[in-house]
Amino acid sequence: MTQTPSNLFYHGRDRKPVLDHARGVYMWDKSGKRYLDGSSGAMVCNIGHSNENVLDAMRRQMERSTFGYRLHFETEASEKLAARTAALCPKGLNRVFFVSGGSEAVESALKLARQYALAVGEGARWKVISRSPSYHGCTLGALAITSYAPLTEPFAPMMQAMPKIPSPRAYLDGLDPEDEATGHHYADMLEAKILDEGPESVLAFIVEPIGGASTGALVPPKGYMERVQEICRRYGVLFILDEVMTGAGRTGAFLAAEHWNLAPDIIALSKGFAAGYMPLGAMVAHERLVEPVLDAGGFQHGFTYAGNPLACATGCAVLDEIERLGLVDNAARMGERLQERLRGLMQGYAIIGDVRGKGLLTAFEFMADRGTKAPLPKGLRAFDRFVQIAYAKGLIVYARRTRDGVEGDHIIVAPPMIVTEAHLDEITEMLDASLEEFTAEIRPALDRAV
Repeated sequence: MTQTPSNLFYHGRDRKPVLDHARGVYMWDKSGKRYLDGSSGAMVCNIGHSNENVLDAMRRQMERSTFGYRLHFETEASEKLAARTAALCPKGLNRVFFVSGGSEAVESALKLARQYALAVGEGARWKVISRSPSYHGCTLGALAITSYAPLTEPFAPMMQAMPKIPSPRAYLDGLDPEDEATGHHYADMLEAKILDEGPESVLAFIVEPIGGASTGALVPPKGYMERVQEICRRYGVLFILDEVMTGAGRTGAFLAAEHWNLAPDIIALSKGFAAGYMPLGAMVAHERLVEPVLDAGGFQHGFTYAGNPLACATGCAVLDEIERLGLVDNAARMGERLQERLRGLMQGYAIIGDVRGKGLLTAFEFMADRGTKAPLPKGLRAFDRFVQIAYAKGLIVYARRTRDGVEGDHIIVAPPMIVTEAHLDEITEMLDASLEEFTAEIRPALDRAV
């Protein structure tokens, strides 16, 4: 089908079919072809597409107001969503700052942390430790704590470099993720980095509790999350959880923090928080951080659409649906069954070297050799090619490169939380067919590499 010229540009020149409509876990293009949204877009559409209850709530809010600037009015929608969000977070995290997306949520967290340090007389603290690889957003502040070479290297001269520690990729290092010693091994790298940088200069440690795009649904080894929290407390370092992807039920708990009973100082939320119905995110902070900042003259930060009433009304409706449909529990159940299916595919395809994840945030990683963990040849661009093959068969999945964005290929499978066993069967069938075609296509290249 010939497409008209476009004035839009995003990542590259590749054109896609025109979206016509979407409902539930399915999307249709203008030609009538149906796609199963096996990645919830970019792990966003947690409750599925075109939920009528959410659309009705949006219509009701639109009839009242679509915008009210936060310096001019308080709005019922933003107050209601803030109260509900605080109630879903650990005790004390009861101050909410709304934004339009994940990068803004992370940026807000960094700025609040810094202003808190200034307000309490610890102005020497400014370094934010993160992990490598990691992804925390595309603004310059968020990129400074991201470690994913294709995204960060072009802008390195424009950013303040921040310290990094290795991500706990036990499966690549040949360590047992079920052994607490493994978790402590990686967590202790945080303490070593704090000491190396000088504890008085370290402001915060930010981490995705379960890895997202850069590490492909990486679940930390046993004992890791509890240990890094304890280390942060020991040195007065703020503990920030980036739950942009993991929040709103995706991992089988409303917050991934619940899996380890964590009590962070700040949480960043977005993606599934409004499930793609409106741009919405939030920074949720402990009151002990916010009060000194407000006493010192206020939070010197903001966005035009912060607390937009239409977005917040949408967020409330999404939370209603998550609760009404029992989607957190469904994510936990269906996630286990999805991983079982992925492990079954692993038995049939030698190029799948690892399957991992929690809830409906799952991934499998391609390897040329499971024993050595050698990645597929970079030139194959396996992460990109596999997505194209699956897309042609009507399955949408998400992919990135596992090893700092340079090599290694993982495929994220993260369907909406409304997914059923029948949907999982359909996903598995299309993955199987895609793997068969992909394996046949790359076989000559693998044979030459041996």
